[in-house]
This record gives sequence, C-alpha cells and structure tokens, in this order.
Amino acid sequence: MTTTTIVREFEADLVVTDSHVVADDVVALTLATPDGSALPPWTPGAHVDLVLGDDLVRQYSLCSSPGDRSAWRLGILRTPDSRGGSKAVHSDLHNGATVRVRGPRNHFPLVAAGRYLFIAGGIGITPMLPMIAEADAAGADWHLLYGGRTRASMAFVDELAPYGDRITLVPQDESGMLDLDATLREPREGTLVYACGPTGLLDAVEQRCATWPSGSLHLERFTAKEAAVQSAGNTEFEVMLQRSGLTLTVPSDKSVFEVCKAAGVSVVGSCLEGVCGTCETEVVDGDVDHRDSILNDEEREANEYMMICVSRCRSARLTLDL
Repeated sequence: MTTTTIVREFEADLVVTDSHVVADDVVALTLATPDGSALPPWTPGAHVDLVLGDDLVRQYSLCSSPGDRSAWRLGILRTPDSRGGSKAVHSDLHNGATVRVRGPRNHFPLVAAGRYLFIAGGIGITPMLPMIAEADAAGADWHLLYGGRTRASMAFVDELAPYGDRITLVPQDESGMLDLDATLREPREGTLVYACGPTGLLDAVEQRCATWPSGSLHLERFTAKEAAVQSAGNTEFEVMLQRSGLTLTVPSDKSVFEVCKAAGVSVVGSCLEGVCGTCETEVVDGDVDHRDSILNDEEREANEYMMICVSRCRSARLTLDL
C-alpha cells in the first residue's frame, strides 16, 4: 500500500522589523517571526507570497542571506501602474506591522557551475544578491551586468560595491541601454546566464541566447509571457483527480484551477498567470499544453508538473495528483 505524504507550505504572520528606502521608489523590508523562532530554510532564487488583502497576493524575491534564518529581507519597487500590491507594501508595511507570508518557493534555483553571467534590470537585482554571494563563496567565475533608469533608482548598489569590477552598472540616463549584443553575441560553453527584470529585457536576453548551449539560460519573469496567456483554441477536456477520486470537466473558458476550486478541491493559487508557481501540480498522465512562464523546455518535455492556473491538456483527459 502506497502512502502519500502531503507537505504543507509554511504560512504565518510575520513582523516587519525594519523598513527603509534603498533607492528611488524601492523599500527594503526585513521580516521575522513574532517570537524570534527560526524561519524555514531557503535557497538563492526563492520567493515568498505576501498576502496583502482579500484577493491581493504578490510574490517577492528573498534577497537576504539563506544562512540567516532569523529574518527574511525583500526589496520591493513601487510601480506607477501598481494594481494595489506594491502600493500597499509602501503605504502599510511600516516597522512593527504584520503581514501574512507564504513560502518560500523556488523556481529560479542557482545551478552549480564554474562560470555565471548575471543580468539584472531594475528590481530584478533582488534574486541576484544571494546568487552572487553563493557563486562567489563557491569560487566561481562570475560577472553582473546591472541596468536601471538612473543610478538613484538602482537598489543595493552599495552592497555590491565590494565586488569591484565584477559588477558593471549601467544607468540608462548615463550610459544608455545594456549592450546585450556584445555580452551575449558569442555562446560560452560552461557559462550559465541568469536574468531577471522587465519583460522587454528578458525577451531580448532570451532571443540572444537562442544559439547558446541548451540549459544555459535561466530566467525569472515578473509577468507572464504574451504567448503563455493565449486562450484561442481552448478545448474542453476531463481532469481526473487521483487522490480525490473525482473526474471533472474543464470547459474551454475555465482553468483547471477554477474547476478544482469550484468542486471543493484544496488547491492554492496566487498570480493565476503562470508566473509564481504556487499552483504547481504533479501530472500523473496526459499530454499537457504548458502555458506558464516558469518551466524550461526540458521540464515541459518531462511533463511531470504543470501550473493548473493557465496550462491545459492537448488530449481528452488529464490525470493529476490532487
């Protein structure tokens, strides 16, 4: 008889022990448990959910040291087109405030390598900080290309200064755009590229890394790729839930997540755009139409997991471990 163990994600109210501005429109938050107990372990590239209100959940990268389990640090940009998340952080999460936190979760892990090229745009620097520290501690050869609108808008520059010429800062108003052609023109065997930032930057990096060896490029997106959120051509299919013993119909205008939730199945979601990975679910059987912005080509080919908020089924039936 097979026993299935369900591992529940950490979720708790944490206290803001420090909140201060680190760049134009960027605040650094330090979060800790009210009783000072240790937080769960995490690895570079991980993020957490901040539950900022009813139906207002946002994901932010951890940018402190994984070795320090007494607190978590986040760097959060207040965006001009905020849908409420960053605005709530900047206006409400002052010192002493509490916030519901879920995670950590990592879909952007640092793979061991001898050489790295880190590319950050704006607030995309946050997941890079612990990655750089780990790469440096491991003795890897690495370089960071960090761009921003202005020098004053670029967070954590002082923290990066001790790394010297391994850091290239490119404020747009002083030096123009990042020179990705020069940086990525020639594929480099044994070098991994890690990039995080605005959609335009990541699309440009992805395009220029098309000729690099498979597995060289690792991206983390803030918003879903345009191609990933398509709905044209959706067809109805059945989803069998192996643990729940249910068979449900997913119509063309509903997601697997929506159908499961409506049926009373315990599913957890956050962005509902295939970006955060909260709803990742194990696939038992079926040909998944992957539409997320998280899994790489090898992971999609393996067909072991799917993001049920956006991905669908190419066949008539899908079986999930739910």
